[in-house]
Amino acid sequence: MTPPAATPGAKMMYLIKRKPTTSREELVAHWFANHMPGVIQGQKDQEAAGKRHASRYIASLFDANAEGEHVWDGVAQLWWDAALPKPEIAHGTTPTDSFQERAEPYIPWGTTEYIVLDGSDQIPVEPLTLNAPFPSTRSGFLKMTYLVKAQEGTDFNAFFDYWLGDHVSNVMEVMNQVGGFRYVVSHSIDPESEPYAGMAELYFRDEAGLAAFGNTIQPDGMQEWSDGAGTVALASTTEMIGLP
Repeated sequence: MTPPAATPGAKMMYLIKRKPTTSREELVAHWFANHMPGVIQGQKDQEAAGKRHASRYIASLFDANAEGEHVWDGVAQLWWDAALPKPEIAHGTTPTDSFQERAEPYIPWGTTEYIVLDGSDQIPVEPLTLNAPFPSTRSGFLKMTYLVKAQEGTDFNAFFDYWLGDHVSNVMEVMNQVGGFRYVVSHSIDPESEPYAGMAELYFRDEAGLAAFGNTIQPDGMQEWSDGAGTVALASTTEMIGLP
């Protein structure tokens, strides 16, 4: 298949992990109620002032792994016209809201997005009607997010070419077989300075679709580039929508 085209601009990731003294439920409550509205309004204010702003804002909540642990609690994704510079001090080091009081400080991670299989029509955005329209939520899917770590000394140009070529073709073939409906790959803009080379997001209708994918997919050489021990697989069934 023809390698997918890059989405213009940059997809900024913010991996979120709660502090040891914070419960999962507490983090999510403050994220939705006390952090997302401020981010939404801030971006609207920037747009109204003719300044740079994010055009979309979505956050995924990750489920616990088989051991009941949350390697990461979630990820916020904001789409900008270009990558943001890394701050000298991590966001939340000095908290500005109740969410940041309960989350570990976080650093933005700039990526280039490739939508391999869209399927966005199968997870429509529905603004709230009895409260402010956003933030809103959506569910009714099972998403697997893979934070892919590269092996030491990797030639990232060669790795990314392979990923978007042979590996994407292999995954797409199986996604079509098992009814997977959305597949997005995001590559680190500066992979040498990031903990992960990129992210892959695969959407299935339910656990049966994911199981069928796992039983069908065959190795294609991706393991020659990626560090299996350092790669993290995260399941999620809920997304929070800030800016659709």
